[in-house]
Amino acid sequence: MVKKNALGRGLGALLSDSETQEKSGGKEHRGSGGINEIPVEQVEVNPFQPREQFDEVSLKELAESIKVHGIIQPITVRQLSAKKYQLIAGERRLQASKLAGLKSVPAYIRTADDQQMLEMALIENIQRENLNAIEIALSYQRLMTECRLKQEELGDRVGKNRSTVTNYLRLLKLPPDIQIGLRDNTISMGHARALITMEDPAQQLAVFQKIIKDQLSVRQVETLVRKIGSITQKPGKTPKSTTENKEVVQLQSRLSSHFGSKIKVVSDGKKGEIKIPFVSVDDLNRILEILDIS
Repeated sequence: MVKKNALGRGLGALLSDSETQEKSGGKEHRGSGGINEIPVEQVEVNPFQPREQFDEVSLKELAESIKVHGIIQPITVRQLSAKKYQLIAGERRLQASKLAGLKSVPAYIRTADDQQMLEMALIENIQRENLNAIEIALSYQRLMTECRLKQEELGDRVGKNRSTVTNYLRLLKLPPDIQIGLRDNTISMGHARALITMEDPAQQLAVFQKIIKDQLSVRQVETLVRKIGSITQKPGKTPKSTTENKEVVQLQSRLSSHFGSKIKVVSDGKKGEIKIPFVSVDDLNRILEILDIS
């Protein structure tokens, strides 16, 4: 059975490439390709680690499990010198091992450059830890800027379609307070997607505060955003009835949410047009993908 190309070629493929480099002329490391026991104090954290926060309770639970069962899956490191290693994948396991009082940990030693370090750290976390939406967005942005990847290439690397990647990246355009709320799970991705369709940051913040104060559901926020949109609509031709106007606003909001862009619907009650803006060729391809137009 052919394996699906999920998360690019995957962490395993990247590690396999590193192993090949070691055997084909790169520096041969101690125990390369096998599992080694290395002192905990010789392992430094991964500077490319996309996860900024670890849940203390789950970390303590993992530490207790390690005390009883040991580390079932070794961490992965690269060797910097004779007695110095840098973590590639497994920071949560490393931190829990320290809490458990372990002096050494099992590890795979691999060769990896900075780009591979960043890619593997992101992939390992997405596969195992479910980064929050802002951490994912920031990680995607780092891959694009530091590894010079286009959105389409990024989608291939992480196994996501262009529209999904774009929706995450658009979160970084939200005001900082809202990004923090999303990072801390004060609001959900659904709330954030509804707020993105609003163009005014002040209105976004006002609705954000109302979400927190009144504990609004995603559906309630979508309804509120539609109402605000209908009030702040620019003057122009109006539909023949209030009912028709309401239907157009609702349609506009649903389309904006679906396409992840500010969709404009113009109608005189009998005929009209739908405008779908795009800001780049990648964005156009994302829209065509949603429309299933090849």
